[in-house]
Amino acid sequence: MARRKKIYEGKAKILYEGPEPGTLVQYFKDDATAFNAEKRAVIEGKGVLNNRLSEFFMTGLGQIGIPTHFIRRLNMREQLIRQVEIIPLEIIVRNVAAGSMAKRLGIEEGTQLPRPIVEFSYKDDALGDPLVPEEYIIAFGWASQQDMDDIVSLALRVNDWMSGVMYGVGIKLVDFKIEVGRVWDNEFPRLLLADEISPDSCRLWDIETGQKLDKDVFRRDLGNLTDAYTEVAKRLGVMPSNVTHRPKPTLIN
Repeated sequence: MARRKKIYEGKAKILYEGPEPGTLVQYFKDDATAFNAEKRAVIEGKGVLNNRLSEFFMTGLGQIGIPTHFIRRLNMREQLIRQVEIIPLEIIVRNVAAGSMAKRLGIEEGTQLPRPIVEFSYKDDALGDPLVPEEYIIAFGWASQQDMDDIVSLALRVNDWMSGVMYGVGIKLVDFKIEVGRVWDNEFPRLLLADEISPDSCRLWDIETGQKLDKDVFRRDLGNLTDAYTEVAKRLGVMPSNVTHRPKPTLIN
C-alpha cells in the first residue's frame, strides 16, 4: 500500500493528501493538549470519539444549509474533507461566561450572557492565540468586511442549531470555537465551516448537575476525559447507550 503524503500535523489531527484533487484525509489523534500545549497527554479513544461526534455535527449542520468541508467518514479515525484555504482565525461564540472570558472580565463562571457574543482570536500558538478586533482582521487582510459579516452570520447559525440539539439531550452549550475556510468557485470565493466540532472545541455542561463534559475535564483534572466524551456521544445517539470505554487488554504470562 502506498504511503500517504502528510500535509500538516496539528495538536489533535493530521491532514493527509486525499484520493482526489481538492480533498484531504483528516485523521483524529488521541493527543490532548491544554494551555497552548503546555499540558499534554494521550487519551485512549479520544480521536475515535471526536471523529464520530464531528461527523454528527457537520452532517447536521449541512442538512440545514450550512456549508462545511466534511464529505464523509472513512473509518473510525478518518474523514474525507474538502481542501480549503483556512482563514487564520478562531471564531469563538459564547453563551455563558466561562474560561478565559470569566477570568479576563472578572465575571463569575456560569453567568448567562445577555446575548451570544462572538470573539475572534488570531491563530498563532507562539503568541497564545490573542484576541483581535474586526478592525485588525480587515486591516491585515485576513478577511474582508463581507467575509466578517458572513462569518458572524454563520457562527450564530451554528450556535442556534448546536444549542437546540444539546439542550434536547440535557446539555448546555456554554461556548465553542470554529474555523472557517475558503474555496474558490471559478473566481468567486465561498466560505465553509472547517476543522472540527467536538467536545475538544466546545464547553458542554450537564443542565441539571453542571458536570463538565468537555476538555475542561482534562484542563482541570476533573476525571476521565474519554468517559465525558462518551457520555456526550451516548446522549446524541452517536454510540449505543450500553457502550463503556474499555482499557487496553493486559497480557498475562
